[in-house]
Amino acid sequence: MEKTVNLIKLSVGTESVEDLLQWQETRRAQSEDGLPRHVTRMWPKREAELLNGGSIYWVIKGLIQCRQRVLRLDEVVGSDGIRRCAIVLDKRLQRTHSVLRRPFQGWRYLPSGDAPPDLPEGRDADDVLPTELNRALAEIGVI
Repeated sequence: MEKTVNLIKLSVGTESVEDLLQWQETRRAQSEDGLPRHVTRMWPKREAELLNGGSIYWVIKGLIQCRQRVLRLDEVVGSDGIRRCAIVLDKRLQRTHSVLRRPFQGWRYLPSGDAPPDLPEGRDADDVLPTELNRALAEIGVI
């Protein structure tokens, strides 16, 4: 039985989950079939585990705040002729419990056992906490 692994990735320049959604709705951030994608230089070596139900956990303002299921990996060749990996994602962003995460470059593997749990259904409509309050609560382990 194949295991499942996730990725963790900084959403650079994003201020909120809503900002990430807005970016993903732009044509530039979509695959040919209109699904959101993230283009990266490296191809995940653990492709089979990632495609076995894995997600990207997005770090926004120093906190893991949401995830998206990885649907497939597409090869993309840029205008510079360099081969890259487009990580094609589900359109649905699932909010998660907030977890502090230090800055890092690129992406990292995140074992399923270490991934923060999803927020219960209906919590997406809750008022969003200010970033600093969200961070302070995460630091003391309240959320």
